[in-house]
Amino acid sequence: MDSQLGLIEQSFNNRYTLWVHEALDELPDSFTITDPSISGHPIVFASRGFLKMSGFSRAEIIGRNGRMFQGPRTNRRTIMEIREAIREERPIEVNLLNYKKDGTPFWMLFKMSLVFGKEDGRATHFVAVQVPIVSRKHMRNSGMSYSEDGGGSRLREIVFGSCRREVCSDSLLDLDRVLALDSDDTGLEIEDSCEASDLEKRKAATAIDNILSVLTHYSQLTGRLVCGKRCSLPGMGFISSSLYISLELIHTYPTCLWFTQAMPS
Repeated sequence: MDSQLGLIEQSFNNRYTLWVHEALDELPDSFTITDPSISGHPIVFASRGFLKMSGFSRAEIIGRNGRMFQGPRTNRRTIMEIREAIREERPIEVNLLNYKKDGTPFWMLFKMSLVFGKEDGRATHFVAVQVPIVSRKHMRNSGMSYSEDGGGSRLREIVFGSCRREVCSDSLLDLDRVLALDSDDTGLEIEDSCEASDLEKRKAATAIDNILSVLTHYSQLTGRLVCGKRCSLPGMGFISSSLYISLELIHTYPTCLWFTQAMPS
């Protein structure tokens, strides 16, 4: 376990300066970062927004796999789609039902992107943004209005703004109350599917851009540059991170057959 934690610590320190943690913590979004080069594809960073949304502490999440947030109503087909995207090292955006620490289920827009090393084109990290989806049906049942016209009502900001900073505790409480309408604990049925709005999709895309911008900046300071797209030299070969791990395991344990299922948050 200690060796695993050491690898997780090196995951960031070898690629970015120490200030990257503070810079990422300044972002208001809910997101996790995982390292595919470490066995089990563990979470190596979780934002404050994600901790507040999920109810877990950072110590409970770091080193764990995204499977810990799944539950009985999580769609297995969607999970397989995410695993396939990880294997093929490509971005993906899906609607996903996950569970908080207290067992409350909630819908979110899960948008995953990759971070590549500029020198060799290898995927160094996966970034997964989670934007809570508010059920349109329950908003109507609660008498709440919804608009995509860019209006500036406080309700719309609370429901879709998803906490600009940790200090916005009252907004977060209101958001949790709305999300709780989808919970089994309230006696209401969870919808079979919940589609993200265009506004929520734009929020996720903006969050990905901001995170990649921070990672790119702090990788420049170490000279080990990263980018959001595979940017190795033409004709330069590379091995996917999942295959790289498999080859290492086969080399170390030649008589064993290993199979790992990695899924970020």
